[in-house]
Amino acid sequence: MSSSATSPLADASRPTARRSRNAVVALCWALVLLDGIDTFIYGSVLPKMLGSHSLGLAPDVAGTIGSWSNFGMLLGTILSGMASNWIGRRVTVFASVAIFTLATLGTGWSQSTGQFGFFRFVCGFGLGALLPIAISYGMEFTSRGRRALATGIIMTAHQTGGALAPLIALWLVEDFGWRSAFIASAVPALILLPIAYKMLPESPTNLLTRGRHAEAGQLAADFGTELPEPKERSTDKLDALKNLFRGGQWTITLCFWLTSFAGLLLVYGVGQWLPKIMVDLGYDTGDSLLFSTFLNVGGICGMLIAGRTADKIGPRKVVIAWFILTAVFVYLMGVKMSIGLLYTVVFFAGLLLFSGQTMVYATVGTHHNDEDRPTALGWVSGMGRFGAIFGPWIGGALIAAGNADIGFTMYACAALIGAVMMALAALMIRTRSAKR
Repeated sequence: MSSSATSPLADASRPTARRSRNAVVALCWALVLLDGIDTFIYGSVLPKMLGSHSLGLAPDVAGTIGSWSNFGMLLGTILSGMASNWIGRRVTVFASVAIFTLATLGTGWSQSTGQFGFFRFVCGFGLGALLPIAISYGMEFTSRGRRALATGIIMTAHQTGGALAPLIALWLVEDFGWRSAFIASAVPALILLPIAYKMLPESPTNLLTRGRHAEAGQLAADFGTELPEPKERSTDKLDALKNLFRGGQWTITLCFWLTSFAGLLLVYGVGQWLPKIMVDLGYDTGDSLLFSTFLNVGGICGMLIAGRTADKIGPRKVVIAWFILTAVFVYLMGVKMSIGLLYTVVFFAGLLLFSGQTMVYATVGTHHNDEDRPTALGWVSGMGRFGAIFGPWIGGALIAAGNADIGFTMYACAALIGAVMMALAALMIRTRSAKR
């Protein structure tokens, strides 16, 4: 499914081209940082909101709102990949950031549970729309042998945002209330968007597929990127989506989707409810918030380790191994132990679970060609959002029923399911390759 030819105009070794590509990856990193902060700020302020009964929130309602947000992400991820093929990836990126920034401000100004839930849904739509396009940019503006690493680097921004969100909550919420955390999370985008608008180029591959060959060739020359061989432009706007199912590809696509379902159930279930579960298990509130920071710092380290490893041995092998180890460490998070040892366990759980899901994206991105990649990434992330919806919901239901102690066991089982699904996908890919 993956084939690219180097553009005759492209020279990836030129220092100016290399710097230009690095600047694109850096911009994507900065935008995904905003995505990470806005994604995790809800879970960071949730203990305070529940403790003070702000807007009448109860654990089950809070879990439902988290699921609304993830349903918005589902729609955003599914639509953004296809939309970027129609209107351009650059426009799609800016629109998604503007949507989640305005919605985060609206969340901070909400006066009722209904308003709060609506703005978290809209915020989720924008957050979900950004990620697949940012990853596509990173893979396109990186040499072929470093694409998994580029994916990992960009996703470190998401975990950096996740690590910063609890610190923002600790800094602001006690003195200025929970609203201040949402408003502060939205402000950096107002500074970054004008810079990104000036510096972020359109995707050369996207220009090529839209029939703008001269512009695509010039950008490929400027940035030293690769372009696929020009082909007749398809009039079918759903062609990229149909390619995910043609020629027996549907079975591999389904396994990718189920792996993503399990991974995002873990990421958003553990990410949202870790502070609250730890409080219910008897840990101090301050420690519970810092557990989230350690989880996400572990995630940052894991992205770099997993990315380098995946470029050497293949992302599928990394996903399988990482998900198995994630099951072990997530289960251990629910076992009583010394606070120092628990911080270590949480760090390694974060190192594995976030980068394991990111390598699912790297697997899909390297499996598909340049034209189909945004759609494939959008749909694998979008289908995974069903897990992201279910994860927070089941966590809220368990806490409301007084069963917080079994939450980590359930999330560990999800990790094992993800490992099995990716192993099946790897087996089918090898079988198809052997028949060719």
